[in-house]
Amino acid sequence: MLGINQISIAFFAFFLNPFGGKLRKQRMRGMQGSPLPLLPSLPSLSLETEHRYSPAMNILLLVAGTNEPSNSHFLAEEFEKELQSQGAETELIRLKDLEIDHFDAATHYDPAYEHEADFVRFQDAITKAHGVVIATPVWNFGVPAHLKNLMDRMGSFGLDETHSRGTLNGKPFYFLFTGGAPMPAWKGMMQKTTSFIVEGARYFGASPIGSDFEGRATAGRGKFDLVVHERPETIQRIHKKARVFAQIVRVYKETGKAPAKERARSAVMKFGERVMKKVFGG
Repeated sequence: MLGINQISIAFFAFFLNPFGGKLRKQRMRGMQGSPLPLLPSLPSLSLETEHRYSPAMNILLLVAGTNEPSNSHFLAEEFEKELQSQGAETELIRLKDLEIDHFDAATHYDPAYEHEADFVRFQDAITKAHGVVIATPVWNFGVPAHLKNLMDRMGSFGLDETHSRGTLNGKPFYFLFTGGAPMPAWKGMMQKTTSFIVEGARYFGASPIGSDFEGRATAGRGKFDLVVHERPETIQRIHKKARVFAQIVRVYKETGKAPAKERARSAVMKFGERVMKKVFGG
């Protein structure tokens, strides 16, 4: 029997998807003529003037790749460079450099528990940031274990005391994926098998703005090495997406509101939950 959350998702799929296609088409048309689609009008200030009179936006980049050199790390750094050119203050953290214990719900969800120093650093970075970028390789149809563990641990501050409502208040997230498989494999399977990362962020109250997948990110069959640095079209695409994300984060910083699409999604989910509670009780 379906639970309330599952049925709420069905409500969302039925009510909101008809708008999703239109939004995507508008966004694609906007990308050709304007780099900032579907965003509210901003004051007509130059970038230099705006930065002089308003505090900088803070964007955190988390890199799950462990290889040296790492394709996901390289793309995260390219994304970061473009964010900085848009006036963002950034912090990049490689998860392999953090010592974070494996998740245990009874321990880590206890309000009295004193979290280890690296987790406190991570929590503070998430809290301070106006936007978050997660860059990760896809291994064996999933993400590295330390990223999944971190998402599990995030529930200690990403959920309210009932562990059922997110606390990130619509904070924009962006996802960079790399993998050895070609794009059809990503669209056909890997996007689904890694979707728990995106949906986990949404469950914590974040706004997943989008994602990018760079396929065939290997030097050959069974050969793991840096290859994306020799793909100028990939770097250009990453820079373009970083510019759009920076603008979305800037709007979020100034308004404190999630993008309209995420607010609509949240409203539909809450409506579905209310209906299911009336139908099934609870």
